[in-house]
Amino acid sequence: MNGITLVLIARNEEAVIARCLASARPWVDRLLVLDTGSTDATAALARDTGAVVEHFAWIDDFAAARNRALDLADADWNLVLDADEWLTDGGPALAALRTTAPSFVGAIRIDSDVNADGARASSWISRVLPRGVRYEGRVHEQPVHALETRRLPVHVGHDGYRPQALVAKRGRNAALLGRALQDAPGDGYLLYQLGKDHSVYERYAQAADCFERAAPALRAGDPCLHDLVLRRLFALKKCGRHEEAVTLAETQMATWHDSPDFWFTLGDLLLDWSCEQPERASELLPMIEASWQRCLEIGERPDLEGAVHGRGSVLAANNLAVLRAGTARIEAARGLGARATAGLFK
Repeated sequence: MNGITLVLIARNEEAVIARCLASARPWVDRLLVLDTGSTDATAALARDTGAVVEHFAWIDDFAAARNRALDLADADWNLVLDADEWLTDGGPALAALRTTAPSFVGAIRIDSDVNADGARASSWISRVLPRGVRYEGRVHEQPVHALETRRLPVHVGHDGYRPQALVAKRGRNAALLGRALQDAPGDGYLLYQLGKDHSVYERYAQAADCFERAAPALRAGDPCLHDLVLRRLFALKKCGRHEEAVTLAETQMATWHDSPDFWFTLGDLLLDWSCEQPERASELLPMIEASWQRCLEIGERPDLEGAVHGRGSVLAANNLAVLRAGTARIEAARGLGARATAGLFK
């Protein structure tokens, strides 16, 4: 029988840590929290929820903290979560690991709240680690291994991108990523993550630059390329660089032909362009409609990195309804004007 431990590093997470621990407790054998310097009730709340709490002096290195926690856990299987995450589905799949040989790395789906309106985006991240696998990376650390990676039917909620949480984290990751890039200049994954940080904090010009540099540095087939393209198009749109963004979309269309997120983002980009240049509206509106219609033809694709829930269904349908209603009003107004000009109304 293999043991399963929830492994978590935390600092000043009193508002959320009990939720995280309680969600996983029925499905694992042990809860281990490595506190990296809390000045609030994080450690006490973790103990009250049944966790073993250890301590570690923070050295601006997430991998170092994760690895210390894994050393202390010393488990056959390790479920690695953050305090602002919680298990929403898949507990039985975790429990089944007790009779599964720890010979692979498990990827689980993280569903993140991406704005105050409740929109959620999905990422598949390797978070179920067998004994011996360790992390590398000062920030946005990754497990290093040569094992097979399997997607497990385990879903986790995450609200660390909500506005209040982002205020608390402002500047932290960008500084760590900057230091990491000094050690590994041109690293595609680090540039992608730095671009995400710039985008989250609305530094869109810097985000677009990072994404442009990251794209050729990532290996073909890297899952994060999907999210990178979406974020790069959005950043270019926010910078008013519509024509450049459309040219980029044309180069990516064949690759992401079956991504509702790609077509949703393209429709949004074209709509913004038509608002900036109304003289192009008659040319762009059919393309916008076709883009969002394509979303509905594809349907939801939560398997793609960065997929936003609803872009293959309700969000695209709502956009189409608004677009068609607006177009109908424009056509009606044009018809009214033509009839008035013809002297039908006196």
